[in-house]
Formats: sequence, structure tokens, C-alpha cells
Amino acid sequence: MEPLTTRLEGSIVVLEPLTEENAEELWEPAQPAEIWDWLANLNQRDRFDRWLELTFEAARAGTEGPFLTRERASGAAIGSSRYLNVRPADRVVEIGWTWLNPRAWRSGANVEAKLLMLEHAFEALGCVRVEFKTDARNERSRAALAAIPAQFEGIMRNHMIVPDVGQRDSAYFSVIDAEWPAVRENLRRRLAGHAPSES
Repeated sequence: MEPLTTRLEGSIVVLEPLTEENAEELWEPAQPAEIWDWLANLNQRDRFDRWLELTFEAARAGTEGPFLTRERASGAAIGSSRYLNVRPADRVVEIGWTWLNPRAWRSGANVEAKLLMLEHAFEALGCVRVEFKTDARNERSRAALAAIPAQFEGIMRNHMIVPDVGQRDSAYFSVIDAEWPAVRENLRRRLAGHAPSES
């Protein structure tokens, strides 16, 4: 079976497997408070260290595949995303725990990261379904998922309790293999306006 994570290169971002060697690079980009409006806050050192500890445990167990998101032009770490809820027997993964430093918002970084991760999931890992979930109140995230376009599947009520956020209903979305060619073309079209011009 293909490795869950590998280096994925785009024109705006490079996704690298998150390791104990590069993880410290994420501490500085994790500082802005606005990143954590809908996620457990990682800009406290003990929380950040515990998040990494749990991340590496899950990666070793094969249940998650974490990435460090790097800005290609500068080489700087700007955030993270991962495959989680990995179900090889069903050929399903979820893409989640995605966050970016605000300076990368609206830069095309998130769109390209989703394209790279979806491409790897469908074309290398052989997935037939990729899931996404977000806080049902997070309109910005829901709009971004709808624009992929991932299909809205409904609300799971009282789904989880998130530190700093509280009780959460989760909005579920998915892309299935039959939709992937159209989704890929849509994401490539959206990226065309962001891609760096050739010198």
C-alpha cells in the first residue's frame, strides 16, 4: 500500500510529512488567535506539545497522516493538515485538522493543499470517498468546502466537545471517486488565478 503521507508539491505550497524533525517550525505560525476560533487553541505551549504528541502517536498507529504546509516561495512553514479517520478496508479517509497562518489566507494555499491531498487520496491511495467535517457554525469553513465542491451530507448533532469551543454540531461533507475528475478541474481552474507567474 502507498504511504499515507509523502511530499506533495504544488506551485504555492509544498506538503511535507510532519515529523519530529520539522514540527517545531509550526510553533511560530500557530500564534495568531484568530486561527483557533473553531479549533482547540494550540498557541499555548503545553497544548501545542500535547497536540504533537497525539499526532505522532496516531501517525505511528497508521490512523492519521499529518502534513506540514510550507509556502513554496519562501520555504516558511505556514500551517498543517492531515488525513484522519483512515479506513483502509472501506477505502476512505478524512481530510481535516487543517489550519493556516492568516497571512496565507486567500492566497490559494488552502485550495492547492486540498487539491494535492485529494489527488493523493484518489490517485495514489485508491480512495473511493474523502470526508470533511467542520463546526456547523463555521460559515467560512463550510463555504470553502462547498466551493471544492464537496457535497454537504448533513449535521451530526452534539457530535463532539472541543476544548475552548464547547459542544459542537459537525457539518459533514464528502467527495466520492465519481466526482473527483470534475472536482479536480474546478480546483485547478480556481488556482489559475493564484499561481505564481513564470519569470
